[in-house]
Amino acid sequence: MNDVDRIAGAPISWGVCEVPGWGYQLPAGQVLRQMNEIGLAATELGPDGFLPSDPDELAATLADHHLTAVGGFTPFVLHRPDVDPMLELQRLLPGFVAARAGVMVLSADSGLTGYDSRPDLDDDGWNLLLRNVDRVAAAAAEHGIRAVLHPHVGTMVETGTDVQRVLAGSAVQLCLDTGHLLIGGTDPAVLAGQAPDRIAHTHFKDVDLTFARKVQAGRLTYTEAVRDGMYRPLGSGDVDVAAIIGHLRGNGYDGWYTLEQDTILTEAPAGEGPVADVRTSVEYLRGLLTT
Repeated sequence: MNDVDRIAGAPISWGVCEVPGWGYQLPAGQVLRQMNEIGLAATELGPDGFLPSDPDELAATLADHHLTAVGGFTPFVLHRPDVDPMLELQRLLPGFVAARAGVMVLSADSGLTGYDSRPDLDDDGWNLLLRNVDRVAAAAAEHGIRAVLHPHVGTMVETGTDVQRVLAGSAVQLCLDTGHLLIGGTDPAVLAGQAPDRIAHTHFKDVDLTFARKVQAGRLTYTEAVRDGMYRPLGSGDVDVAAIIGHLRGNGYDGWYTLEQDTILTEAPAGEGPVADVRTSVEYLRGLLTT
């Protein structure tokens, strides 16, 4: 499969999110139909309830829209001694295996609602988080699922220091999310060049750095910034997408290029809605991958 055939989508680019009260949620049929219309090959699974939980129904739904399942975003509480993440893994694994979804995108969930704040983590909490993420990844691998850790704003792995601690203290591979890394203080192009062997999955989005700096300074919450337009179609923001693609391809990256741009809809969209930005990003990414 060549690079262009490995461009996937994610339901959150259409505003579909697991966070309660995130915004207006489009129906799965519309999202999948539009993914197919703009030429995406696969989709991440989205939050619980977005796609059918029954394996046969899920397979039929994806086949009807000529899509495969690449994997899914899965929040895990990894830092608390009273929470065993293996129980959540056992709940999720059957669906991933049935869907042939080869990538489980872990976030180090804060245990709070949403992504606007997170607790401080002491050394004991960090040690537990690092042990647990390796446990989850090893157990998922036994079932043919590649678990990758997704640095994410408002989770326990957000900042540049957090990312470096994960790289130094665990063996888990990463999801390179070009937006969340930049907002958290890590240049994704630099990380792609420094640790290409640890990158096994990607989420591509572009960022207006003016908004990102307001989030970093606490002048806007993450949710406010997303709603106000922090994320931009690829090529129209401050992420060096071309450099990232160059580093990945130069290192023989064989994973998915997933367009995953957090979007909040305040109401049912008039006209095309969020697919317009996704289409722009797809065309930009195809251009980079065919040069």
